[in-house]
Amino acid sequence: MQAAIASVAAEAAAQLERWVLWAPVALGAGAGTYFALPREPSLVLALGLLALAGLAGLAAVRWAGGRAVGVLVLLAAFGLAGFSAAKLRAWRVAAPVVLEATGPRTVSGWVVDVASPGQGGQRLLLAPVRISGMAPEATPVRVRVTLRDGQAPPDPGSAVALRAILNPPPPPASPGAYDFARDAWFESIGAVGFSLTPVRETALDSPPSRLRLTMQVNAIRWALAEKIVATMGVETGGLAAAMVTGHEAFIPREQVEAMRAAGLAHIISISGLHMAIVGGFVFFALRLGIAAWPWLALRINAKKAAAVAGLAAVAGYLVISGSPPPAERAAITAGVAFAAILFDRRAITLRGLAIAALIILAAQPEAVTTPGFQMSFAATAALVALAEAWNRPIREIETPWWIRAPQAAGVWIAASVGASFVAGLATGPFAMQHFNRVATWGLIANLLTAPISSFVMMPALAIGAALTPVGLGELPLKAAGWAIGLMTGIAERAAAAPSATLIVPSAPAWTLPAAFVGILWVCIWRGRLRWAGVPFALAVALTPKPAVPDVWIASDGAAVAVRNGREAVLLRPGAKRFAADLWARRRGLTVDETPETLFDCDRWTCRPIAADPALKVAASFSRRPIKPAERERLCAEAEVIVVRSLPQGPVCPGKVVLTGRDFARGGSVELWRRPDGWRIRWAQEMRGWRPWSWSADGAEPNG
Repeated sequence: MQAAIASVAAEAAAQLERWVLWAPVALGAGAGTYFALPREPSLVLALGLLALAGLAGLAAVRWAGGRAVGVLVLLAAFGLAGFSAAKLRAWRVAAPVVLEATGPRTVSGWVVDVASPGQGGQRLLLAPVRISGMAPEATPVRVRVTLRDGQAPPDPGSAVALRAILNPPPPPASPGAYDFARDAWFESIGAVGFSLTPVRETALDSPPSRLRLTMQVNAIRWALAEKIVATMGVETGGLAAAMVTGHEAFIPREQVEAMRAAGLAHIISISGLHMAIVGGFVFFALRLGIAAWPWLALRINAKKAAAVAGLAAVAGYLVISGSPPPAERAAITAGVAFAAILFDRRAITLRGLAIAALIILAAQPEAVTTPGFQMSFAATAALVALAEAWNRPIREIETPWWIRAPQAAGVWIAASVGASFVAGLATGPFAMQHFNRVATWGLIANLLTAPISSFVMMPALAIGAALTPVGLGELPLKAAGWAIGLMTGIAERAAAAPSATLIVPSAPAWTLPAAFVGILWVCIWRGRLRWAGVPFALAVALTPKPAVPDVWIASDGAAVAVRNGREAVLLRPGAKRFAADLWARRRGLTVDETPETLFDCDRWTCRPIAADPALKVAASFSRRPIKPAERERLCAEAEVIVVRSLPQGPVCPGKVVLTGRDFARGGSVELWRRPDGWRIRWAQEMRGWRPWSWSADGAEPNG
């Protein structure tokens, strides 16, 4: 026992030199604690904790006692700083938010960008100048509007006006699900809505210089996307435009679904993979070009010159892509790697990754809650740890090419399989918890598409995008189109394979932070104790899933789903379909769009006809007050009654009745039938009262 304790102590002491690798973990834990609070902390508390973090950090640096204590104090300081940074960031980006649905309003403003399309169609991101019936101080900074069917979006930079219904940023589709309103808060999107009239041009005063510059850049991006699609065609050009400019407006929906089912959806959104390929291609191409010119190679440092060019390529790609948060994070990570080369350090190390994570979390603490950040850094940490542990073979001298080529091919294949396998393991918990999908053939599809995207598609797109403005991009774009067609074919075959996609229900909320810490422990710790993190890394997969609710109701009462075995029966299949699908996936259910066998439904009401007590649910979906005769019939036949309107007085005494007033207070809701009655859980109880949520009576949240 003494020997074991001494061994553990020695191994722990050896980790002190790697404390900086745990600094972003502590910073992220502090930020995560802020986002997990049920109530908004005060600004004074955040400033006090920031001052305390500074004092603790100073004390740790000057610590005269044991070094382990100093490291723990320093990591605690990073945790306090992360909490304070998250609060200060939320306070700094505060902007007006529409608190309840409005009637038709005339919105006049500038088209900032063409947003990614939703299920309802094309969407615009507007900077409103005026909204009828709304005071200037209450006007949101940004508004996202879905256009009417078939209308082409205007170019960014256009001054437009339209009639629209505006709503608050949507709350979670179900308790504990993704909260779009939180992300909208940090992007200053204060309302979402849909247009009632076509968009028309209007005259507005000149916008601020910063907004004008943003719209000019976005106009260039949009024009480039249109040229790429015109040159390549929609079938391959839509995907190419998305990977170059970030605009997903041209991608066929069937293509997106195939990519998701094949585990290749990460290729669509601009992230670390794209930044690494573009920056790496420029770096290696320029370094090879300098090496091929002896006169220049003898006069400059080819590696550092190529690193500067790589930095410029990453910065240019960031601008052209529209600088979405995932691209910004990827650019910071790539920038740290190229900066390491300029300072004669190794480009790819865990220390460099830790520095990049510290920069990102200090600038965008909200990133810790996003799937993109979690998956990106988990995968990158796993790959860098794999590279550190990989035994580099001894390179023979003067080996014939016919021997060296098969050896190199074998090493490359082994490295690709190992990297894809490790990255898949690292990102698996996040894919299961956030998206509830497992692509059965994803590993094979990624192995097949990796060389296509790395060596053909992305380099050709980079060259084609650079040459398109001068009319010389057709040839490289055709090469990229061939690569995209090949990749799309692989995705379609993988999506059509047997059991291509498995639905995995979400585990308890605590399992994902545990898995993140477990993965990082395995990657960062050196020694036999690193494997102690494996059980935590597998928490999402191994922890028993919570009991599946019997009933789900949308945040406004417009849709209801009732569980029947492993199926979610939709009482109103055409309403809130995205939210219903999301809830069903989170609970591991398949969707049944045929309620006729269990419910008697007309346009506005549904009544149960099955004998199962768990299915005794009735609903009135009209916003108008329910008629007395219809109310009595619903109350007599059901145990749970959903009334979307705002009735006066009791509806069904002794029954579980949920009305529009309840949904305004609590949002979406789940119900479980128990022997002693129904258990109810509201989404608002889980998201808390924060700046991005609103109180029951429509007042602004505290804090």
